[in-house]
Parts: sequence; C-alpha cells; structure tokens
Amino acid sequence: MSASVEANSVTEAVILMSRMFDAPRDLVWETMTDPKHVSQWWGGPGFTNPVCEMDVRPGGKWHHVMRTPDGQQFTFNFIFVEVVRPERLVWQDVNHGKAQGGPPTCVNIVTFEDHGQQTKWKLVARFNSIAERDFAAQMGFSDMISVSTDRLAAHLQTL
Repeated sequence: MSASVEANSVTEAVILMSRMFDAPRDLVWETMTDPKHVSQWWGGPGFTNPVCEMDVRPGGKWHHVMRTPDGQQFTFNFIFVEVVRPERLVWQDVNHGKAQGGPPTCVNIVTFEDHGQQTKWKLVARFNSIAERDFAAQMGFSDMISVSTDRLAAHLQTL
C-alpha cells in the first residue's frame, strides 16, 4: 500500500501524504531517525545512499548523499527543527527560503500515530508558495516519497 497524496489545495502551499505501516510506532521512529536504517530505504528502487549522517535533535544536521541506479549523485543537507520522540519530526533544507534557483525547498513535518502494532505516518510538506508546491509536485516530489515509503515498509518487515 503506497502513501496517499493530497496536493490540490488552492489555499495552502502544502503536500499531504499519509500511510499505515505494519510496525509499532517506536520501530517506525527508529527506522526514520537512525542513519543505518535510513540508508537502506531512502530513494527509489535501486537507489543507494553512500552517505547518511544524522544528528537527530533540534538544530542538528542531516547530511545525505543519494545515488541513482545510473550513478548520478544528489546531496541533501537538512536541519532538524523539532524532534519529539516518537511522535513528531520536523526538518527543512539548510537553505530553506534562501536558495536561488533549483528545486523548491520545504519544511517537512512528520507525525507518527500509535495504532498498536501499526503506525499511521503523516507528512505535511509546507512550501513557500503554491507555485513552489506545484513545481515540486510536477518534479515528482510525491512519487519519490511514495516509493521511499514502499521501501521503508519492506525494510520494516525485515526487522
């Protein structure tokens, strides 16, 4: 079951995604905040993550290098804004609101709802404008997150 996506609000510059994982909340939290796990599921099929360094605390940095199956590399640098274990995780691009050109950046707010042996994961990706949100959607933002959550679900089943 892939993540459900909603990005059609005419008044809010957000993309909303949600998904149920067949794993307890503490385990889902761990696989989203421990670099040894994140490097196993981040990105699409065949993607690898040769670098994943995370300092999961407010103000902590997340440095990530993702490699596509054809060898292209993409570097991400995020900063954690809010960390409430195991309920809420907020991060943004280090240059959020400052970068000129390139893909739009957003503030990512992830919540983890406890449903016993399942966890409801919800992402609110908040962009600076509806135009930036729409551009991110056209670039495949939701598709990449959705396939990553598919890989996360598969990884959870191995634990």
